[in-house]
Amino acid sequence: MKFTRREFSKLGLMAGVGFGIPLGTVAGPVDRLAESASVTSPRVEKFEVPLPVSPVLEPVRTEGTTDYYEITQREGAVEILPGYETTVWGYNGIFPGPTIEARTGREVVIEQRNELPVPVSTHLHGGVTPPESDGFPTDLILPPDLSMDDLPGHVSGTVAGISRGSKEYRYPNEQRAATLWYHDHRMDFTGPQVYKGLAGFYIIRDDIEDELPLPHGEKDVPLMIADRIFTDDGEMYYPSVDPSLMGDHGVLASASLGVHTGVFGDTILVNGAPWPRMEVSNTKYRFRILNASNARTYELALEPSPSEGNSFVQVGSDGGLLSEPIPHDKLLVSPAERFDVVVDFSHYSVGSEVTLVNRRGEGRVSDVMQFEVVREEEERSEITSQLAPDLDFPSPDDAEVTRRFFFLAGMLGGMSTINGNGYDPERIDADPRLGSTEIWEFDADPAHPIHMHLVHFKVISRDGGPPGPYDAGWKDTVYLDGGNVRVVATFTPYRGKYVFHCHNLEHEDMMMMANFEVV
Repeated sequence: MKFTRREFSKLGLMAGVGFGIPLGTVAGPVDRLAESASVTSPRVEKFEVPLPVSPVLEPVRTEGTTDYYEITQREGAVEILPGYETTVWGYNGIFPGPTIEARTGREVVIEQRNELPVPVSTHLHGGVTPPESDGFPTDLILPPDLSMDDLPGHVSGTVAGISRGSKEYRYPNEQRAATLWYHDHRMDFTGPQVYKGLAGFYIIRDDIEDELPLPHGEKDVPLMIADRIFTDDGEMYYPSVDPSLMGDHGVLASASLGVHTGVFGDTILVNGAPWPRMEVSNTKYRFRILNASNARTYELALEPSPSEGNSFVQVGSDGGLLSEPIPHDKLLVSPAERFDVVVDFSHYSVGSEVTLVNRRGEGRVSDVMQFEVVREEEERSEITSQLAPDLDFPSPDDAEVTRRFFFLAGMLGGMSTINGNGYDPERIDADPRLGSTEIWEFDADPAHPIHMHLVHFKVISRDGGPPGPYDAGWKDTVYLDGGNVRVVATFTPYRGKYVFHCHNLEHEDMMMMANFEVV
């Protein structure tokens, strides 16, 4: 038996699947629409809060080459804005969630327990993962108190099926060292559930990276950048059509918040702190930058710029180390992208204040965080001219198939579409053969960060020309500010059903997602 649309809506599992219904465009009474446009976060002094770093989670046990972890998704009360208590939905009740440090070739098994009032699904973003552990949007972990009697059959389109209370996710980690992240991936409600705090770092390390003299230890710092709005009492504000997240999906329509552009906040958080401050020595630091915002793209730069050299030296991308470092004076980082960079603070005198700014932002959101050079230290790290061995990208000449996908927001009464179709968890939009190489062409109107599950890819062209300055290395997410990008990927090592989608989470929730099945 399959759910009817009404049954899906009742449980909040799949509201809107496959139907051109204008959910989220004009929903709720006029006063609620006006309210969604007028919420402004309490004022916060910038660069006062020290930069926090999430704790590294320890395994509960180890058996051979497998490390076992337990994480509970639950509500927590944390201080984000100074003097305010904020309710988050967090992994172990914190935001960001605890960091998992894995190692190439060592399997990680995580038991995810759900103590939230809604279903969840956890996706390891950038993970080369079997389909049953990938966090398919309808492979849900139900709250333990949700009666199974309310589930009269299977959820349409599942890969691994429905779990109640908890589920084990297995991550083989048969991939290069890289900065990954894990986050909620529940169909139709990824946006609000990530916004409430369901995101954390997952860092894979390997011998190749360990042997490089890059900054390490306390000078290897993950930076999760996200924007949020807060109410007068310090709670996060997300303009859901149904705040319970158990009915219709989508956001309230307004001039500043809507399904066409996504949800933008007026407060910039780094590792869960507003506009934080970090004390540094006059040496090199490695920063693993993740854009975990729902919709905002950042153009990051340092002010003042260094007295010599470039602001950033990129050493890694979504899929790990580059073959050679790339200097940048600015970074364009779209939602879900990761940039692994080194900043050399020796170009600043002790006492200098260096601000990480967002040149795509105005007013409050034009700043991200600040570094203060507070001491001198001996430099012990180095950026070598060769970082990783040959990355062995697939050749476009080996491609068996070329597929084209057009991403368009705000059509069909508010839905966002791929090739004119809203998401259907049962429809297969591509069927690459296991081990085959394919070229996928992405066209976007207007702007979309496009993410593929399972595989990493190489960008081979942008708008008919060479790849752009931020397309280097192995990627799993590529940003299109309109235009066309061509990528090449080899579909291995698992058969099964996966998704690709826009990582503007409001676009994703409004159906800009599709399935591919490796056969």
